[in-house]
Amino acid sequence: MRIGVPRETKDREFRVGVVPDGVAQLVAAGHELWVEHGAGLGSGFSDEAYAAVGARLVETAEAWSDPELVVKVKEPNRSEVARLRPGQGLFCYLHLAGAPDLADALCETGCRALAYETIQSPDGAFPVLAPMSEVAGRLAVQIGASLLQKDRGGSGLLLGGVPGVARGRVTVLGAGTVGINAVRVAHALGAEVDVLDVDLKRLAYLYDIFSGELNTLYSNPSNIARSVVESDLVIGAVYVSGRRAPLLVSEAMVKRMEPGAVVLDVAVDQGGCIETIRPTSHSDPTYVVHDVIHYGVPNMPGAVPRTSTFALTNTTLPYLQAMAERGIEDAVSADPALALGVNLWDGEVTCLGVAESLGLAFRPLAELLA
Repeated sequence: MRIGVPRETKDREFRVGVVPDGVAQLVAAGHELWVEHGAGLGSGFSDEAYAAVGARLVETAEAWSDPELVVKVKEPNRSEVARLRPGQGLFCYLHLAGAPDLADALCETGCRALAYETIQSPDGAFPVLAPMSEVAGRLAVQIGASLLQKDRGGSGLLLGGVPGVARGRVTVLGAGTVGINAVRVAHALGAEVDVLDVDLKRLAYLYDIFSGELNTLYSNPSNIARSVVESDLVIGAVYVSGRRAPLLVSEAMVKRMEPGAVVLDVAVDQGGCIETIRPTSHSDPTYVVHDVIHYGVPNMPGAVPRTSTFALTNTTLPYLQAMAERGIEDAVSADPALALGVNLWDGEVTCLGVAESLGLAFRPLAELLA
């Protein structure tokens, strides 16, 4: 199979779809890898490193137009979508439930779009989403703590406090992969931590592994409101496969927070779970609503591309190898987890969460493959 690896174009997105070691494995198996010039530079991989393992270095147009499958990190922009053709594979993060225009544009191309974030194994885990969720969860507290500094516009609070001074309070909405990693860092910094979720087993697990040194709360409107209003840092960490994130924090709650507090929504690429959040960028990451700092960068792991790219390729490469060896259609037919990653197939929406979130017609993938 001929596989294209274009350079990322999202603001300050320094990750790359495949590391040189992954390219080496694919080339050794007889596949052609067309890597755009400079695609790996942000992650520390030179063009020479790709050429040394057998990749063909190409310009932008060739990385998109000729390959049977295009592999990247983040969703394509408008000009990139225009390069896709019917039946061509696209393998990347898409988050279409929060991007109706992108979903419509990709449907019009007739491509076969597989989203990293909806690949789901039989045990319910999201193997490709997980490593970036780990990175984002840890970064969320790191960034939030920085934004609380007075020189960054925050309240001037040190999350962990010092002897004789109260600690800061962090609320984490969601106890999944993002949430547990955010909790881990906030707890390590010495903050008082509230974590909310509807899964009581998950809350019991967190209570046990942190020896009861945090507040585990059932996620309902009353508990959310109390925690948010009293917090210095609120982190949205909710994910529902393929669907728009549920709205948990209202503008009224944000308005009651202390001036200089921070809200950071990792779910912003799925529409966000905080009413006042909107997507921002690494170049212009924050804005203020009701004297509360808002951070809504949807590609947070792009800030640490070296770590993120290795972690991502570790999980995507087996799926990429399967599609290269068997072809996209046979690979998704043979692997139910990968089949759940298919969001669009030849112009049809095949992910129920995306279809329901955007009000689009849904066609089961099995029906289309038959």
